[in-house]
Amino acid sequence: MKTIRTYNNIAAKGLNRFPSQNYQVSPTENDPQAILLRSHKLHSETLPKSVLAVARAGAGVNNIPVNDYTHQGIVVFNTPGANANAVKELVMASLLLGARGISQSMAYVKNLADITDSSQLHTQVEAGKKQFGGFELEGKTLGVVGLGAIGAKVANMALNLGMQVIGYDPKLSVDAAWRLSSQVAKADNLNSLLARSDYVTLHVPAIEATIGLINQETLSAIKQGAKLINLARGELINEADVINALDNGKLGAYIADFPTQALIKHDKVMLFPHLGASTAEAEENCAVMAADQLIDFLENGNIKNSVNFPHISMERTQGYRITFANDNVPKVLGEVLNLLADLNINVIDMVNRSRDNIAYTILDIDQQAHPDLIEKIAQVEHVFHVRAV
Repeated sequence: MKTIRTYNNIAAKGLNRFPSQNYQVSPTENDPQAILLRSHKLHSETLPKSVLAVARAGAGVNNIPVNDYTHQGIVVFNTPGANANAVKELVMASLLLGARGISQSMAYVKNLADITDSSQLHTQVEAGKKQFGGFELEGKTLGVVGLGAIGAKVANMALNLGMQVIGYDPKLSVDAAWRLSSQVAKADNLNSLLARSDYVTLHVPAIEATIGLINQETLSAIKQGAKLINLARGELINEADVINALDNGKLGAYIADFPTQALIKHDKVMLFPHLGASTAEAEENCAVMAADQLIDFLENGNIKNSVNFPHISMERTQGYRITFANDNVPKVLGEVLNLLADLNINVIDMVNRSRDNIAYTILDIDQQAHPDLIEKIAQVEHVFHVRAV
């Protein structure tokens, strides 16, 4: 029986992916083989030694100490793209909110609630609407920073709205490029995109290279009066610099999913209470993807959508499976294969992949992997995790 500890409220559709005859899933498992969570922070927790994997039902993994887990052999999964449509639709709402003065006009109408005379009410409505005329999105330019699963959907959506779209992503993958319309213009650098965009929307993770990405320097390059949308991470902006740009008119508006005390008070800021991936459909999609990834890893050793281990899979056909992780240095795989040969163990099939400083191997062998064999492989220099699957 495999055990999974859950944190937060995981959608039932995801939990139901675990076959009850093979898995025990609950928030109270003492020695789980895997953890499934959403926003719960693990930085201050010591995981049981039984844990092999952590899956986050969502894209960001800031709540997980990924680097600490890597050399413990703990694979960390996320679910990129599972919430992409939910975020895309909120970006569409943000574009409209920024263009038409919708929230301000609704507040204006609410303030007319005490007028009892219908003629007077009509006069006030007609007089007030002039200040909320706004503009149409068609023909305007949207700059999309980050063209992953969400950014590509946003870019394609904006094209369908009749907007011009500029994209910037220095690490654009082949898969992401296939998702992206050929009509999306490519910016050579961030400042070039900022200078040409009426709207800018951010879709990058909060990592060392992107924290404070929007700051005094980059804002100096932005088109006068441009409107900034941030449904990715609050840390992507330098808050003081954004507020200063709003105050001096360099930024026309800031629309974000990350309220703070300073931002809440500003007239040119529109904030959501972290709604980006909060739809029922997004939560279900994330839970299902996370569960399926954990099942495939626990049962087959395959890794898909890990943030710290390489993407790797091998079809299960015959024999007995071993997986091991090691520092990505020469000769380790050869030493393991020599060890198997010395024990007269035949390798039926094998796949090996690396990612940065980590290498991971799946081996199907013709003999059962007894504990003494697992121990011998674990003793090979630079191997830091091995298991029979």
